[in-house]
Amino acid sequence: MKAVVIGVANDVSMDQIMAVFPRHKLVVDQFVARGEVIGIGPFSDRKGSLSIFRSREAAQAFIEQDPFLSEGIIKSYEIREWVDEMLT
Repeated sequence: MKAVVIGVANDVSMDQIMAVFPRHKLVVDQFVARGEVIGIGPFSDRKGSLSIFRSREAAQAFIEQDPFLSEGIIKSYEIREWVDEMLT
């Protein structure tokens, strides 16, 4: 079963986000290379993000490593299991 991580953004500037982004991207790239992440990115209003993982375990491992969480860019998150019926 897939899992999604819904992140709620902290009230931080784009400069603060970009200071952490290179470390965040390294973690994302590792999960992509292992085939564990299906999609990831911010909402268009920049008030949060959505990440889709192949398993709850991968989602949990990601949030434990993501500097966006540990450095306060994302103030809270929720992991939800998702029974997808994507057609593409």
